[in-house]
Amino acid sequence: MQNIGKEPHLELVGLLPAGGKAVRVSPLPCSKEIYPVGFRHMGENGISHPKVVCHYLLENMRSAGVTKAFIILRTGKWDIPAYLRNGSIMDMHLGYLLMEFPFGVPYTLDEAYPFVRDAIVAFGFPDIIFSPNDAFVQLLSQQSRSRAEVVLGLFPARQPQHVDMVDLDADGRVRGFQIKPLRTRLRYTWIIAVWTPVFTRFMHEYVSARIKMNKDDEDGYSIADQNELFVGDVIQAAIHNDIQVDKVLFTNGKYLDIGTPEDMVNAVQITNQGWEKLI
Repeated sequence: MQNIGKEPHLELVGLLPAGGKAVRVSPLPCSKEIYPVGFRHMGENGISHPKVVCHYLLENMRSAGVTKAFIILRTGKWDIPAYLRNGSIMDMHLGYLLMEFPFGVPYTLDEAYPFVRDAIVAFGFPDIIFSPNDAFVQLLSQQSRSRAEVVLGLFPARQPQHVDMVDLDADGRVRGFQIKPLRTRLRYTWIIAVWTPVFTRFMHEYVSARIKMNKDDEDGYSIADQNELFVGDVIQAAIHNDIQVDKVLFTNGKYLDIGTPEDMVNAVQITNQGWEKLI
C-alpha cells in the first residue's frame, strides 16, 4: 500500500527516537528497542526468526507506504544499527542519527530536522507495540481529509500517570494535554502521530529557542538545570499558535510499552497469542 493520504509532492518519512536508557529494565543484554518479543516467519518453509519490538512499529509504517525512516540514537546503542542494518528485513531504507541534547524527545527528534523538514513525518516510539495494524494508514487518510498539520493516534490509556493524556473538547477536538498526571478524568493518550513540515519547523524553532535560552555561556549546557521537554508540550504550544491538530480515535485500540519487566512478559504473550493475553 503506497503513499496513502499524503500530498503527492511531499516525501513520507518515518521518525523513531531511540535515546532512552531503559533504566526500569536494566541491565539488559541489548538495547530495549531490539528486545525480542515474538517471531517472524520467512521462506516457503516458514522458518521462524526472532522479531524485535521496534520491528512491529516499522512494519506498521511500511504498510502505510513509509519506505524510509530515521532512527535517532544515544551514543553506545550501536547494537540497533548492527541488527536492523539498512532496513531490508522490513523492505525499508533506514538511516541513523546521533542525539546531542538529553533533555527530552523533541530535542532528539530535532536531530533529524535537516533530513525531514520538507516531508510528511510518521512518528512512533520503537519500544511500544500497538493495535490496530493499519493505524498509520488511518492517520494519513485523516490528514489528507482534514489537512491538519498534526494528526494524533489516540488510544485508551492504561496508566495515565506515565503518559501524555489528551484533553478533547465537547466536539472531540484536541485542545490540550496533561503530562503524566497523578489523577485525571481524561481517558485517552496518544501513541503515534503524523505531521507536516509546518509542525516540523515549529518544533525546530521551539527547541532552538529553548537551547538558546538555557545556554550557559561559560560551561555549555547544564543537564541538571534542564526540565525534560515532552512532545506533548510542543504540540500544546503549537495549538496555542493556531496550528491545527486533529486525531484518530482508536476506541478499541491497544498498546503496550515494554518499559517494565512485567510488560516485557506481556509483550511476548501478546505477540505470540494475541492482545487478549494482556494482563
